[in-house]
Amino acid sequence: TFQHRPSSSTTATMLIPKADRKKIHEYLFREGVLVAQKDFNLPKHPDIDTKNLFVIKACQSLNSRGYVKTQFSWQYYYYTLTPEGLDYLREWLHLPAEIVPATHIKQQRSHAPPRGMLGEGER
Repeated sequence: TFQHRPSSSTTATMLIPKADRKKIHEYLFREGVLVAQKDFNLPKHPDIDTKNLFVIKACQSLNSRGYVKTQFSWQYYYYTLTPEGLDYLREWLHLPAEIVPATHIKQQRSHAPPRGMLGEGER
């Protein structure tokens, strides 16, 4: 008799269309961070034009390879791009080294003194 024994390495695979994966990777690279609600039935992610499930699963895949750091709090996943993930996505998206995520751009500070420090109109 034939007995089917399930392999211990058998896991379900999520097939994400390449166009959707590209949208997710582009957003993650552009912003450097990504937030997704833990709602697998949400038809669309609020910031990316794709299913919320695709966003969570794509980031789960990136997390397993060390390309994003995942934090979970109050039913939301918070994903942060790692330096390795930055290199991976730059290669995957065919981007030059000059293009960096928004989280890597230093903010320009104004050289104006803080309010109240001008000495004018003091009471």
